[in-house]
Amino acid sequence: MMTKLLKQLILTITFLGVVAELNAQVYRTAEEEIQRDIHCSASNHYAYPGPQQVRLTEAPEGMKPFYISHYGRHGSRFCTSKEQYYTPYAVLAKADSLGKLTDLGKDVLQRVAILKEEADLRWGELTPLGARQHQQIAKRMFERFPEVFEGSPCIDAKSTPVIRCILSMENALSQLVTMNPRLRIRHDASAADVYYMKYDDKALKAHRMDSVVKAAYQVYVDKYNHHEELMTKLFNDQQYVRDSIDVSNLSILLFNLASNIQNTESRKKITLYDLFSDEAIYETWKVNNMLWYIKYGAYTLNGGKQPYGQRFLLRKMIQEADSCIMLEKPGASLRFGHDTNILPLACLMELDNYGVETDNLGALERKDWVNFKVIPMAGNIQIIFYRKNVQDKDVFVKVLLNENEVSLPVKSDEKPYYKWSDVRDYYLKKLDAYQD
Repeated sequence: MMTKLLKQLILTITFLGVVAELNAQVYRTAEEEIQRDIHCSASNHYAYPGPQQVRLTEAPEGMKPFYISHYGRHGSRFCTSKEQYYTPYAVLAKADSLGKLTDLGKDVLQRVAILKEEADLRWGELTPLGARQHQQIAKRMFERFPEVFEGSPCIDAKSTPVIRCILSMENALSQLVTMNPRLRIRHDASAADVYYMKYDDKALKAHRMDSVVKAAYQVYVDKYNHHEELMTKLFNDQQYVRDSIDVSNLSILLFNLASNIQNTESRKKITLYDLFSDEAIYETWKVNNMLWYIKYGAYTLNGGKQPYGQRFLLRKMIQEADSCIMLEKPGASLRFGHDTNILPLACLMELDNYGVETDNLGALERKDWVNFKVIPMAGNIQIIFYRKNVQDKDVFVKVLLNENEVSLPVKSDEKPYYKWSDVRDYYLKKLDAYQD
């Protein structure tokens, strides 16, 4: 018969195992993640999943959070252009008028019509889900780091002058001020800040896709081509397809619509993922992931410098942090922008494996370079600053990527906490060494 002590021991071990499982960030390959949740395949259209890490690592003894520096992407939105809805609708409608659609094709035409109507004149705008995402992120930020928001600190918020970003900012701020009405809120959305909030480096961009890079990328585009499979599902006349349809463009547009539905209210009644096999969904994501790496990662075949497009943003964050940590109650600096900034920023900061340099696009997943882990809708980077008291000059930081702790490229005996002086010096040396 089991003794009482043994029963208690078993219960304790079981409890500790459950806690460990809850707190662990379970590692899965990108393919496994997509098999578990098909919506991950949407890359930058992936609706914010919320933090995987239930409990954050306790700070070094005596240290408390006192300042947050943040850069976040806008929340869930509609597709950004009229053409993304109207073009596939027009192609399918014309084919239907000529009797060229299968029964599935006719059904897809009706689904696209519903999506087009829902998004009409709202292209690129924030959806209700996008508003909730930023309210929830702000709520968790307040609850995880209450010391930052105690009393009446200043919350300095800036957005790019784009309506989905402005509304994301306002939803976050409204949540914070609801939780503490004494907060002193400053918020702005001006072209004056675009030079670092959404810098467009034309010189770097010119080197992204030269003929060598295009050839390397095209190998994978050709290898993972599922367009014919889709066309046979939609059209009953493949000669008509060959003569009249831009197959690649239609496939891309339909996959983008399938990906973006999760961000809208239509997600409750419509899917387009049924048009694509599991293999096609995974391999389409794989090609998209490669393209994001080429454009924003340290891809050595185009020089490995694309992340430096965010050098002004990172330098600004460092400068503002240096100023704020001199204050007794600095509060938070919140910035609201875009996926095309947050991904290269994560690469420039070398968060986890996102600073990886390679010329092998096929190796990205093995190196855990996975776009949907960085740039879902409402994706965000939070730098949390800690100290023992206002006189304490030995400031520590930790960084959260989408509210999960990540590693930094500097040494520390207190990971995921790092001395700010070490982090600051590493990044400034890196930025100073860059040659335009």
